[in-house]
Amino acid sequence: MDSDAIPSLFASLHIPANHTSVGLSNLVASNAEAKALFHHKRLPEVGWSDVHIQRLLFELSVLDTNCEETVKCQLSSSASAGKFTHRWTGAGEREGRIYSTLVSQRHYGLGHGIGRSGDVMEAQPKAVGSSALLRLALRLILDAVRRGAGLNGNSGKGNQPSGPAANGTLLPVCTGMSIALVLSGLRDRAKKIDGVVSDSKPERNVVLWSRIDQKSCYKAILAAGLKCVVLPTRAHPDTDEVSTDLDALQSALSKYGNEILAVITTTSCFCPRVPDEVDKVAKTIKLWNDERPGAGVSHVINHAYGLQCQATNKLLNRACTIGRVDAIICSTDKNFLVPVGGALILSPDSSVVESISKNYPGRASASPVIDLFITLLSMGLEGYKKVLEERRRLTGLFQSQLERIAEKFGERTLKCPRNTISFGMTLDKLVCVESEQNSDAGVALKEQNKQITKFGSMLFTRCVSGTRVVAKNETKTISGHTFVGFGSSHDSYSHAYMTAACAVGLGEAEMNEFFARLDKSLKDYCAKRDKDRKRRAKKSAQDVDEEMSKVAISA
Repeated sequence: MDSDAIPSLFASLHIPANHTSVGLSNLVASNAEAKALFHHKRLPEVGWSDVHIQRLLFELSVLDTNCEETVKCQLSSSASAGKFTHRWTGAGEREGRIYSTLVSQRHYGLGHGIGRSGDVMEAQPKAVGSSALLRLALRLILDAVRRGAGLNGNSGKGNQPSGPAANGTLLPVCTGMSIALVLSGLRDRAKKIDGVVSDSKPERNVVLWSRIDQKSCYKAILAAGLKCVVLPTRAHPDTDEVSTDLDALQSALSKYGNEILAVITTTSCFCPRVPDEVDKVAKTIKLWNDERPGAGVSHVINHAYGLQCQATNKLLNRACTIGRVDAIICSTDKNFLVPVGGALILSPDSSVVESISKNYPGRASASPVIDLFITLLSMGLEGYKKVLEERRRLTGLFQSQLERIAEKFGERTLKCPRNTISFGMTLDKLVCVESEQNSDAGVALKEQNKQITKFGSMLFTRCVSGTRVVAKNETKTISGHTFVGFGSSHDSYSHAYMTAACAVGLGEAEMNEFFARLDKSLKDYCAKRDKDRKRRAKKSAQDVDEEMSKVAISA
């Protein structure tokens, strides 16, 4: 409703002018905040109310076509009336039609999705409201990662290099599929650049991947139709950390040369794996590319849930300053507390973002973008910073509680100072002595791993989720490649262990309850283990007595 017309319209209803002015002031303030949002295109300092957010969403929905009534309602009304009363008629195969009123309400009537077949960020002529929401959501999340998470948004003016958050795009898929789309976009871009330099350059179909034992990234490389070369990791001599093997990277660059499309590193990972040394990798790739014409080797960083870690974000800023970084992939659910299904792609290079956006096939679901848009407006900059600060505050408490429990049960925490999200505790004493003394080493290891895995099951049945229990020397084959020591990201890690994460969104009460359940689970497990051990010892003694009795009788 036009705020200028409200005084005269309300006066015609005999509502006193002084009453109208009070209500009108609320509308004017709400309109001013919405105008400021579109004008500045950055997070409000203080989060909006739910009513304020819903009002904006419905106004954007009205700007889309074909969102006035659900199909179910039309079918009900057409049976009796036979007259179509809405402004827009649709004669195409996709007209934003929604059958269920409940589904329509869930999406605020925004049924057209985002983007077009040529570009996931392109505006739709009949969905201007959805298009505006997408563009605004992107600007808001870029503002959040710059002013909230601390990523450099410098656009590279003058002699300054572009920062990691200089450019970005939103994809309505999870981290793994986003990696596949990023690689596809980089491949198309490389073909164009290499084609200008030389017609005889080999196809870039190799990806060097610094090993991290998460299936998604490996599968994403294969899904993009590329060959994955798994680079081994290095166990740190003075800590329990597993990290980048720069020598292995250098050797692989020399071996595969111009066949390499990209190197993928990771900054958010389960302990004992720590963030890759992305600054050193970026510098190595830049020096390699400087000596060769063409597109060069790209550098993709899997920063899935790394935005919540200030130290890692600083590492990204440094990597973009001293070396080559093409794309940084961030999960929206793990960083911004929304349902699973979206990713933010960051890049210092606008042409990379353009290639990735244009590589998305077809239109995209607006659901992850709507969730993100609502959450960012609800948080505001203060709310987002508060969530990050609370995680930082709990990190020290989390570590100390894990150390206390580890010591109580004769274990110790893993020393991985460069990983400030995931923390580990050894489980070396969890195993029965009998299995360790088994004459067959293979049988002993199998039994040991079986017992350790049971502890992970015990935690889950006691409503503890998110922990990982990793046995020693486990193997797993993924799409034909066998990973030895799977879970630890290293072929011969020396400990069985469990991990737990102090991640964004965790509250102190939930943290304390987790450690109480962990303590109780370890206590119960050890009690059951000791009881089983005594039972087996008693049975073994009985068997010996029976055997001796048989010998005595036969004598």
